[in-house]
Amino acid sequence: MQEIFDKANEVLRQVQAEAPTDKESLEQYRIKYLGTKGLIKDLFGGMGKLPGDQKKDYGQLMNTIKQAAEEKYEALKAQFEGSAEDAKPDFDLTAPGYTNEIGARHPISITKNRIIEIFSCIGFTVAEGPEIEDDWHNFTALGTPKDHPARDMQDTFYITVDKNTLLRTHTSSVQIRMMESQQPPLRILMPGRVYRNETISARAHCTFHQVEGLYIDEGVSFADLKQTMFYFVREMFGQNTEIRFRPSFFPFTEPSAEVDISCFICGSKGCAVCKQSGWVEIGGCGMVDPVVMENCNLDPKKYSGFAFGMGIERVTMLKYQINDLRLFFENDLRFLKQFQQA
Repeated sequence: MQEIFDKANEVLRQVQAEAPTDKESLEQYRIKYLGTKGLIKDLFGGMGKLPGDQKKDYGQLMNTIKQAAEEKYEALKAQFEGSAEDAKPDFDLTAPGYTNEIGARHPISITKNRIIEIFSCIGFTVAEGPEIEDDWHNFTALGTPKDHPARDMQDTFYITVDKNTLLRTHTSSVQIRMMESQQPPLRILMPGRVYRNETISARAHCTFHQVEGLYIDEGVSFADLKQTMFYFVREMFGQNTEIRFRPSFFPFTEPSAEVDISCFICGSKGCAVCKQSGWVEIGGCGMVDPVVMENCNLDPKKYSGFAFGMGIERVTMLKYQINDLRLFFENDLRFLKQFQQA
């Protein structure tokens, strides 16, 4: 049985003598001595051939061999990995550097912020309301009861079967909430997203943005409304821009008017944008209907006021001469990057 011990001692001497010089030779060392078919595993098989009084000594010898082999393997492995990391970085020094992408505001945000800035200079403050509204704030309180034909002007996304909960069709609902919760004087600007069940095209979308204004106080007249719109138009589109008011109808204002501006793209000479008329519509306005004030518990004999509204997308398209509204919603970086300096 001495030959079993001699064989084991010979393997121990080999382990101690081995000197792998790189990762490849170290892997061969591991396979030779520590692998599933390696010499050390083979030596453990000799345990069963020994008498009981020799098994303890042989077991201790085998543990010494295995420990020596594992310690040498781990030490050399750490040495080779450390030297490899020192010699070669974990990145390619010849690769081109990463460029810093410069973000840009969305053109809708640029226009909205500019509108807020213009009106804030004459005392308007910003108010917001929920996009999911009830029928009272979106329609009824604004002078459009359930059987009113004006409801046909807006194709509505209803959320509940009873048609009492809906996605707001305009930010006029915020006007009602402000008049219900605050006493005049009120000078409020209400930007926000609105929804209408419309076919998406170059000039229409089911989701878009509006900004509305409301001014209520004692002695407010249509002349105040006209001066406010004159101020906004010339600040937004230039001091040479002309403005005109055309009679119109809105359920919550009386009298009501559409607001047109002279086409600054063609200089009012006539083009595709203004349909050869020299004028471009930007929104609607009017004096707040006394019925609307009564619905909000305000005294129309004491107070008067005006309201106006416009689509932010439309103003943006005019400002930057964009001919397709769908571009605002496609997240095309080629389009959006054009506004980095805006």
